[in-house]
Amino acid sequence: MRQSSLVVVANRLPVDDSVAPDGACEWRRSPGGLVGALHPILQQTPATWVGWTGDAGDAPTLPDVDGVRMHAVALSAEDIRDHYEGFANATLWPLYHDSVEHPTYHRRWWEAYQRVNQRFADAAAETAEPGALVWVQDYHLQLVPGMLRALRPDLLIGFFLHVPFPPPELFMQLPRRAELLLGMLGADLVGFQRVQAAHNFAQLAAKVLKVPATDRRIAVEGRVVRVGAFPVSIDMAEMEALSARPDVAARAVQLRADLGDPQHVILSVDRMDYTKGIEHRLQAFSELIAEGHIKVHDTVMVQVAVPSRERVAQYQILRDRVEREVGRINGEFGRVGEPAIHYLNQSFDRSELAALYRVADIMAVTPLRDGMNLVAKEYVAARVDDTGALLLSEFAGAAAEFQQAYLVNPHDLDGLKLTLLHALDASPADITDRMRSMRAHLRVHDIRAWARSYLTALDRSGALAARLTP
Repeated sequence: MRQSSLVVVANRLPVDDSVAPDGACEWRRSPGGLVGALHPILQQTPATWVGWTGDAGDAPTLPDVDGVRMHAVALSAEDIRDHYEGFANATLWPLYHDSVEHPTYHRRWWEAYQRVNQRFADAAAETAEPGALVWVQDYHLQLVPGMLRALRPDLLIGFFLHVPFPPPELFMQLPRRAELLLGMLGADLVGFQRVQAAHNFAQLAAKVLKVPATDRRIAVEGRVVRVGAFPVSIDMAEMEALSARPDVAARAVQLRADLGDPQHVILSVDRMDYTKGIEHRLQAFSELIAEGHIKVHDTVMVQVAVPSRERVAQYQILRDRVEREVGRINGEFGRVGEPAIHYLNQSFDRSELAALYRVADIMAVTPLRDGMNLVAKEYVAARVDDTGALLLSEFAGAAAEFQQAYLVNPHDLDGLKLTLLHALDASPADITDRMRSMRAHLRVHDIRAWARSYLTALDRSGALAARLTP
């Protein structure tokens, strides 16, 4: 059994679903940009990625990708239903996003969550060489650090939560709150997107576990666990280069023509998820048209809603509601060949997204709650001419970094409408000043800076982080 000095443990493997005829796999861009962040060090050190393929059944044997070993973890149909769709996405996900939808609790879901987390921990323990660094990712695997420490106390273990971490009054609802906290505290470093999340976590550790805790350090079981905020980012250079390509620029011109060459294009790109504020945004846009502040011929909205968790009932209901509302708005305000909203329930490749970002005069990113929201950062990176207005929810993690965006409370429909009109009427100079400032920040705080910051805090020797230096 080949072992690795670096093991990344995530719910999904970062490879395409299909394997080429020659047996090769290719990297797949994963949520949060984790693949892009770790790719430089994964290629330069003996590394293994532990994850699920996305299909039910036995774990296949996969070829290495750029020298990185792919270790698949098997999930049965029952595991997918009870662990992934159940406890992870019907219990933890809504709870961690301010209970926008009511969390559901079932004992069999918790049993499946434990079972699957143990399977991931066993796989990591099997593949990690003595003293290796293991980096566990996200809410699907919160028990893994504790389980892994019990199996392999010699390891250096990191955990990073990509989604928000709720305030104590919400987290306290969880029937198994102590076990989840102790699972995360199996790590040497627990990382969050925002300072407030780290504060919430420390408060809960002190209250639930009765242990000494500050926002930076928590003492538990004779160890000190470090805690910190490490806002995730994107590969700005990659998105800039993609957006600047002549074919992408030409595609942007064509897209604008296809939209009827309006004065203003408002774009939103979201997963079809109830946390993204899609319905609030549609209602605000509809009211602006009805009140005469926006004319359909002059201002069009493009809503990209990428399919998500389509087997989960809440998501099926949301899709039906969104499509019904889009139909109502287009039926009431659109004309033949001139819809008010161009609605696209599909995924797009990177070059098409970059072209859409170039087309958008206003990027409306208005989630009700979001750990970070990398679409906002991708839009800023794609605006290579320093134009474009970012309408951004105060409740997205990105708002802490992009104070120059047009910030909104998406729950306040009147405020959302007024801020959208402000962005539409803003002077070119104001828009350029805001965009330049955000782009300057993003250039310094890119995906490599994020990974370097976290790994430096976890691995005090600095050996792994040094490999991320350009």
